[in-house]
Amino acid sequence: MTDSAQVDRVEVEAVNSKARRVMYKARESIHPMRVQGVFRRLKWWIMAVTLAIYYITPWLRWDRGEGMPDQAVLVDLQHRRFFFFFIEIWPQEFYYVAGLLIMAGIGLFLLTSSLGRAWCGYACPQTVWVDLFVHVERWIDGDRNARFRLEKAPWTGSKILKRLAKFSIWLLISVATGGAWIFYFADAPTLFVDVFTGQAATVAYSTVAVLTATTFVFGGLMREQVCTYMCPWPRIQAAMLDENSLVVTYNAYRGEPRGRHRKAADAAAAPVGDCIDCNRCVAVCPMGIDIRDGQQLECITCALCIDACNDIMHRTGGTPNLISYASLKGYEAAAKGEPAPSLKQTIFRARTLIYTGLWSLIGIGMLIAVATRDQLDISVLHDRNPQFTILSDGSIRNGYTVKLLNMDQVEKRVRLEIVGLPGGLMTVSGDDFWPSVGREFVLPADKVEQARIFISAPREGLEPGSNGFRLLLTVIGSTERASYDAKFFTPER
Repeated sequence: MTDSAQVDRVEVEAVNSKARRVMYKARESIHPMRVQGVFRRLKWWIMAVTLAIYYITPWLRWDRGEGMPDQAVLVDLQHRRFFFFFIEIWPQEFYYVAGLLIMAGIGLFLLTSSLGRAWCGYACPQTVWVDLFVHVERWIDGDRNARFRLEKAPWTGSKILKRLAKFSIWLLISVATGGAWIFYFADAPTLFVDVFTGQAATVAYSTVAVLTATTFVFGGLMREQVCTYMCPWPRIQAAMLDENSLVVTYNAYRGEPRGRHRKAADAAAAPVGDCIDCNRCVAVCPMGIDIRDGQQLECITCALCIDACNDIMHRTGGTPNLISYASLKGYEAAAKGEPAPSLKQTIFRARTLIYTGLWSLIGIGMLIAVATRDQLDISVLHDRNPQFTILSDGSIRNGYTVKLLNMDQVEKRVRLEIVGLPGGLMTVSGDDFWPSVGREFVLPADKVEQARIFISAPREGLEPGSNGFRLLLTVIGSTERASYDAKFFTPER
């Protein structure tokens, strides 16, 4: 390679390196300042309530009778059931879970169209745990300026001790988070003892390890990057907002032009707005943005900048709510000196009413379905091969696997019988009884009984191919019943 070619290659690599530095900006540390105010107190309350619900719920008890789990909220994977206080969901009733997920989605749409990313700012698990981790960091390292100084300081014994203390507490919180999660899937007191005595299943330890790692990394190290780069909701929320949605807004018509406190003569010559350019709104922001630059993808609508700005306005004798919750329509009206739409007009509009109606209809429908659902069920699986057997007397026999479900908390005696199949008789595998139209079973409380049955019928009176009939399950001495429309197959003529 010639000297000129080598020089050209070095120059190209230098240009490419500079371009990469421009395209991929290094992360700048964000250390939000402590702030007091209405929205900060609201965040404290929501954090305390949500964390208490998450950590305490697996330990709540609910008496369901003898032989039943007494954990109030339990996802019983072994027996394929979900318990929520007085409600018990079986696998075939998974549509209830789907309904809850749909309600959660519509509720998120409703909240976003009304108050922007209020979910992200107050109740999202990522926000809650980041807030908790930042509080621990502030307690050990100090407030914003102290944390910046410590970050840039050399590694001394004091810095190492503070880092060890902070990471240790973060790790304990992360382990508690992963540990609380597994308690939702087994009896919490029993699993707690098994985990600490080394008798728990491998999957329990693996789950705790994974959730511990993700909580530590997402809540302690990545923080705002999860909301900005990993979460899809900031990109979706734009479709949920309109000119009536309330979002955290810097009222530029009041604040501009910005300026520090000036002498009266200078102020008269060059009037300034209410914003004194103290940057307190930037200092308290957990996302590190400047709300004065307008609406931004990173903003999680936590409203801490409102608390910070109102505090400064109070100290300097200014008018509060330079930063406030406002809709685009309300902002434009205020900027023109016109009366802004009322809160009632902003919240109760066509979009929010439609979301509220859908959410309510699904919720009411699910409550009615749960209250009126049958406690008895039957499912039937026809043999695939062979579909039928020709017996020595010329009659046709089909085989079935029948599952009888008793969702009640008491034992039931039931009768299973054939309806709509001319000459149809039933035998049960393993029984010595003669063929009959029906057969009785005892169903234990809250159990599924499986039986292998054979149904035979004379060929006369049956259509070639498929013949429909019904298996009727009735509780003896009661009107409670369930049925299944089955098929009886015969050979072609």
